[in-house]
Amino acid sequence: MQDSISSATALRVAIRRAEHQILDHPTIFKDPLALRIIGSEAASKIQPGKVTRRQRLSPSFRAFMAVRSRCAEDQLAKAVAAGIRQYVVLGAGLDTFACRNPWSQQGLRVFEVDHPATQAWKRDLLAAADIQIPASVVFVETNFEHQALQTALRANGFNFDAPAVFSWLGVTPYLSDQAFEHTMALIASMPAGSAVVFDYAVPRGSLNEVQCKAFDALSARVASLGEPLRLFFEPAQLKSRLLQMGFHQSEDLSSDDLNARYFQGRTDRLRVKGRLARLVCATVSR
Repeated sequence: MQDSISSATALRVAIRRAEHQILDHPTIFKDPLALRIIGSEAASKIQPGKVTRRQRLSPSFRAFMAVRSRCAEDQLAKAVAAGIRQYVVLGAGLDTFACRNPWSQQGLRVFEVDHPATQAWKRDLLAAADIQIPASVVFVETNFEHQALQTALRANGFNFDAPAVFSWLGVTPYLSDQAFEHTMALIASMPAGSAVVFDYAVPRGSLNEVQCKAFDALSARVASLGEPLRLFFEPAQLKSRLLQMGFHQSEDLSSDDLNARYFQGRTDRLRVKGRLARLVCATVSR
């Protein structure tokens, strides 16, 4: 991220979530605000009777964008049922949960953490779309590479003595290992019952020839936007690292796992393919 420029990848991801609402039936992730937040121009290009070549060729990428959000909100639903009332969306981008929070009346506070430029851009988009920002939302400006997340959250009323759920989607591949370590260590220091859902990329060397081509295409695309891929993990090594940090349960979901859980029985092409990205759900023990 450049200091004064909003995230280009955040818009692309938001468009994929919006496409999922229109092009895929049934949806596995429902977001009634997805089309509105991307703006009328981008939304006008999503028409079920006029599918573009990119939309036709990218159901797997769209599936992963949708399923990782579904997983995070499934984890949150369990936590709310257990009494947790803090949800932190790290690198929120154009995620809309805070504006459609079904548990605001039960006291669920949503802390949206992101780069200042991206947050300012998002708030402009929300205003343009006439999407109201509920009182339960707290915007927290920070940069994972250069600022202390703990300081920023504490300054905005986050309670470190109460458990929380953290959603961290589409962020870790762009970070340094040090930034990842600091953030995960902070989450691991939270009270028992706290949890984090995040996705990560595996190293290129663990992919086959076809998957390497997909990796190279994605890497070149995001690098051209000024947001190169930087951080990769081998699943077994990451699991061991999380256990050492203090996460007692770490569920690491592959494409096969996600397809079995969320895409079983579908007759369309919507499913996650390849081995490039995985999704982790980890909980804190004491």
